[in-house]
Amino acid sequence: MSKKQEMDIHIAHDGSVTINVLGAKGKSCLDITRDLEESLGVVLNRETKSSFYEQDEPQTVKVQGETG
Repeated sequence: MSKKQEMDIHIAHDGSVTINVLGAKGKSCLDITRDLEESLGVVLNRETKSSFYEQDEPQTVKVQGETG
């Protein structure tokens, strides 16, 4: 089951925008915000949280081959 992912978006009085991604690990947060960032303009600063350096849970695939 996939985990819930959210974006917390703050727009300051000066028009600057801060986006905080919740519930994402690794570089997936960049994929989540890409379209919004491109629509808003130039990214001036990017700060990463410790979850950026974590990996998503690995997917396990079990394959049974023919024996013979």
